[in-house]
Amino acid sequence: MHQKRKIINDPVFGFITIPNEFIYKLIQHPFLQRLNRIRQLGLAAFVYPGAQHTRFHHSIGAMYLMDEALHHLRQKNNVITEEEYIGALSCILLHDIGHGPFSHVLEHTLVTKVQHETISLLLMERLNKEWGNQLEVCISIFKDEYPKHFLHQLVSGQLDVDRLDYLRRDSYFTGVTEGNIGSARIIKMLDVRNDKLVVESKGIYSIENFLTSRRLMYWQVYLHKTAVAAEKTLVNTLMRAKELAQNGVTLFASPSLSYFLRNDANEQDFRENAETLNLFLDLDDNDIWSALKVWSTHNDIVLSTLSKALIDRRLFKIDISRLPHRPDKIDTYVSKLMRHFNISEKEARYFVSSDIITTDMYNENDDSIDILYRDESIRDISEASDMLNIDLLSKKVEKYYFAYYKID
Repeated sequence: MHQKRKIINDPVFGFITIPNEFIYKLIQHPFLQRLNRIRQLGLAAFVYPGAQHTRFHHSIGAMYLMDEALHHLRQKNNVITEEEYIGALSCILLHDIGHGPFSHVLEHTLVTKVQHETISLLLMERLNKEWGNQLEVCISIFKDEYPKHFLHQLVSGQLDVDRLDYLRRDSYFTGVTEGNIGSARIIKMLDVRNDKLVVESKGIYSIENFLTSRRLMYWQVYLHKTAVAAEKTLVNTLMRAKELAQNGVTLFASPSLSYFLRNDANEQDFRENAETLNLFLDLDDNDIWSALKVWSTHNDIVLSTLSKALIDRRLFKIDISRLPHRPDKIDTYVSKLMRHFNISEKEARYFVSSDIITTDMYNENDDSIDILYRDESIRDISEASDMLNIDLLSKKVEKYYFAYYKID
C-alpha cells in the first residue's frame, strides 16, 4: 500500500516533505520530540522577543537542507547510496539531542564537564541498540569514522547544513536581516573532490556573504550583551541552587532537576548509569522556569533575588571592554552588595560575573572552505576572495565583561 506523504510547513523553508517512514519514525521518537521544549537561542528572547523557536525546528530545517545537499551532490555524479542517504539524514536530525535546557546556556552548569555532543552520541547509541543497529551509518558519520568524510562535513564543518539552517532560522525569528544567507545557492554550488566538500567558483560571493553574516550574527545575536547578561544571571542562579541543594537545603524542583542540582554528574555517570541519562532526558526549559517561579519567594536572599530578576526581567547589567576589568573595581562592587543585602562576600559574588568572550569566524587550518575552479584547481577561500579580509575574519576577537546585579 502506498504510504501517505508527511509534510511539515516550515516558516523558513516552506513545505518540507519527510522522505520516508524511517525518518518519520525518527522524528516521532521522544528524543526528537523533547527538542520541542528547548529553545534554540536560550535566553535571546529577552533581547529579540520573536526568538521563541526550538531545537526541534532547527533539526527539521537542517534535515531539509541535508536532503537538498545530497540531492544536488547526486546530480553531479557523486555516489551516495540509499544507506548513506538515510544515515546522513538521521545524523543531522539527531545531532542536537544531547542539548540540555536553554541549549548552550547551561551546558557547563547543570551538567559539568560533559559536552552536549557526547550526550548526543550516547543517545544515538542507545537508540541504535533499541532499533537493531539501524543507525550504524549515522553514528559512523557523526564520529567522522565513515569512509566518506564529506558526509561528516555536511553535519559538522565550515559549511555544514547545521550552520546554514541556524543562520537563516535565527535571522528570521530575531528579525536580524544580516543573517539571511543564500543557503539554497550555496547548496547548489557544492561538489566533492578528494573526499572533501568544495564550492564551485561561481558561488564565491554567496560564501563571502555567509562568512560576513555569521560574524554579524555572533555579535548582534549570539553574543549580544543583554543576552550574555541574561545567561550569567541564570547560570549564577543555578549555581546558587546547586550549592544550597548539595548542603542539604530542600528546594522545589522536578525529579530530574533535583538530581542534577544535588549531583555533579560527569561523563562516567552518563556512560555507566542509565538512570543519569534517563533523568537528563526528562530535563527541558520548563523544569527551569517552574523552579525559578517558586524560588523567587525562597527565604534564601540570593536565590530568591536572582530568580525574581529572571522572572521580572531585571537582568544583570553588563560592562564590556577590550581590556580586563580591574579586580579592585569588582571587589568594590562586591562590598556594596554585601552591605546592601547584609550577606557574606561568598554570597555577594553570586550577584556578579566577570569573564571573557572570544570568537573567531574562520580558521583555514581547522576545516577550510575550498573553492573549485573550471580547470579543476582548488583554492582556499582566503586566497580566492578578493573582497573579504580573511585576516580580520580569522582573527580571534576577545572582549572582557563585568556583569552585575544593579542595586538602587
